[in-house]
Amino acid sequence: MAETRPYGSWPSPIGADLAAAHDGQPEYVGWVGAEAWWTEPRPEEGGRRALVRRRADAREESVLPAPWNVRSRVIEYGGQPWAAAERPEGPLLVFADFADQRLYAYEPDAPGDGPRPLTPVSPVGGGLRWADPSVHLDRGEVWCVREEFTGDGPADVRRVIAAVPLDGSAAEDRVAVRELSDDRHRFVTGPRLCPDGTRAAWLAWDHPRMPWDGTDILLAEVTAQGTFGDPVAVAGGPEESIPQVEWDADGRLLFASDRSGWWNLYRAAPDGGGVTPLCPRDEEFGGPLWKIGLRWFAPLDSGLIAVVHGRGATALGVLDPETGEIVDTAGPWTEWAPSLSAHDTRVLGVAAGPRSSYEVVELDTGTGHALVIGAAHKDPVDPAYYPEPQIRTFTGPDGRDIHAHVYPPHHPGHVAPGNELPPYVVWAHGGPTGRSPLVLDLEIAYFTSRGIGVAEVNYGGSTGHGRAYRNRLRGQWGVVDVEDCAAVALALADEGTADRKRLAIRGGSAGGWTAAASLTSTDVYACGTVIYPVLDLAGWASGETHDFESRYLESLIGPLAEVPGRYAERSPLEHADRITAPFLLLQGLDDVICPPAQCERFLARIEGRRVPHAYIPFEGEGHGFRRADTMIRALESELSLYAQVFGLDVPGIPVVELNK
Repeated sequence: MAETRPYGSWPSPIGADLAAAHDGQPEYVGWVGAEAWWTEPRPEEGGRRALVRRRADAREESVLPAPWNVRSRVIEYGGQPWAAAERPEGPLLVFADFADQRLYAYEPDAPGDGPRPLTPVSPVGGGLRWADPSVHLDRGEVWCVREEFTGDGPADVRRVIAAVPLDGSAAEDRVAVRELSDDRHRFVTGPRLCPDGTRAAWLAWDHPRMPWDGTDILLAEVTAQGTFGDPVAVAGGPEESIPQVEWDADGRLLFASDRSGWWNLYRAAPDGGGVTPLCPRDEEFGGPLWKIGLRWFAPLDSGLIAVVHGRGATALGVLDPETGEIVDTAGPWTEWAPSLSAHDTRVLGVAAGPRSSYEVVELDTGTGHALVIGAAHKDPVDPAYYPEPQIRTFTGPDGRDIHAHVYPPHHPGHVAPGNELPPYVVWAHGGPTGRSPLVLDLEIAYFTSRGIGVAEVNYGGSTGHGRAYRNRLRGQWGVVDVEDCAAVALALADEGTADRKRLAIRGGSAGGWTAAASLTSTDVYACGTVIYPVLDLAGWASGETHDFESRYLESLIGPLAEVPGRYAERSPLEHADRITAPFLLLQGLDDVICPPAQCERFLARIEGRRVPHAYIPFEGEGHGFRRADTMIRALESELSLYAQVFGLDVPGIPVVELNK
């Protein structure tokens, strides 16, 4: 029989250490011959990304020992960090190491040989960085994106497609790196070479556009000497987002575009003409290109195409481009990451569901059978402690729809008194051009299993629901996101699901902005957790962030020169005097995207105002916490804040001291 105890006081086997150990997910899957390779997080090893190899006999092994960290910093969010080519004597791996951002070559089957550098180190600004590589053994080169800092400022940077010699001759000589493209465009992706090697296609865009606003497909002839002709834009534009381009086995272009209002798939002739929609639907076959080299579709040799698609939730399907029919993969997964790779009839992907974390899945398109082959989910506790999510659509201002996932408090052995309503925390995702997927998250379970509800809000501006829904945030950041989160919180209270007096908000990055803006502009929340946030719009738009997002606010807020008052009106920093609710501020000291200087200025503004708060900076952490000890302290501090503000009895949790 269930024991009756107040919400927030239920004992749970899901500790912060358990949640930290299961944070992150596999990424960047790929085939090396018949072997599946991918990267996966190692929070207990300083947060490094390990490269994992699954041999033909199903043995898994780490390709590189610690401290090798297979992760690129191109555009700070990174991108595809490795590529490998199969050879008779064993695979040749090329990868970017996080520590120095050099490209390295490594032959894992050659005993005694360690990684050797292929590129030099630059002392200028952020140095030299590389992403989205492809190995060309016949040319003795690896082709990739090169990001080069030309000065000490975050905007002193140029990006080109480059060819790096595999013989190591460029390891100390930057001149030995060939530039395949010029730098007329601010951002580029790695080139995709057509089957006969005569054409290359890639994506490009320029400030102030973000890639989900508008990109172009560039097409260039490739000479026998491996040089590119003048590139020609064959698709895309300022209001057409193309997040991926590939070639099919017959040498035709395949690309995802939102020209219809939804990211759908299209096919074009080798020269880019004769564009044909392959499966027109009001759902997404693409997404926001936050990292260079994300893949939502993968062409198969048979002419079929593996596709990640859906509206809100996503599925992995096999599309017949001649009929437009899709056969979806059976299984427990409701979310497929934009990381696909195809080999012969097999497809690799990364998938999760409400009862499982992200796993590496292999689909045999010949049989339709899908099998977990890596990072297999193993329940660390009895699944009875997992939350039971609800997919909800709420009504916001002006009658607009707001999509959300609601996770009520849930415990197999405890209930609350019948007259008590639970506290709820509204989670605002980052981006803000992103979304919260419906997958098992032990951080959510950490709260729900103790009797604290969670509501993830995919506010206007989120992806997964078409371009019109995404564009709701244009010029309205700090308004629509704040209103939508508040509308969900108040609706939960009005319907008797949540305690109106015990509502909180939390978010990281852009979600941290929404949390801070909510605390300074509404009275909905009793407290909030603000994680590596944007707090000062004018500062962020004037050189305090990295190049990739340096002009992002022109679409989210408006051009600073034209609407300076809007920047002051929306910034939490400018309204710090309005904050009365207790808050927790968590910040990585190595964060170059949302720098700690913004937190420090915000704290200076509230000094002496007697607002209960705690500021916890973390050395060695950037934008997104990756170390187990950091994640443990952050999660326990957040729970301590709620315990103090909501009056919860939470034994065994270190108390975070709230300053006044």
